[in-house]
Amino acid sequence: MTKTNANEADDIMCECSGTTRGKIQILFKQGMDMDAISRWAGAVSGCGGCEWDIAEYLNTLTEQKNKSV
Repeated sequence: MTKTNANEADDIMCECSGTTRGKIQILFKQGMDMDAISRWAGAVSGCGGCEWDIAEYLNTLTEQKNKSV
């Protein structure tokens, strides 16, 4: 699902909604979980093919957040 760009934040994580990696990171930093991100950005609400990629990315962001605390 994810397209690799020179700028990782521009990588599209959800083709159906056009939600980028950067948008997901911003929403995560605002305290949103997968369900909230889906409602807010439309990710995971189309075909569902991005669900695992986004879940994995959110796990990575959670791990990074926990390490910095």
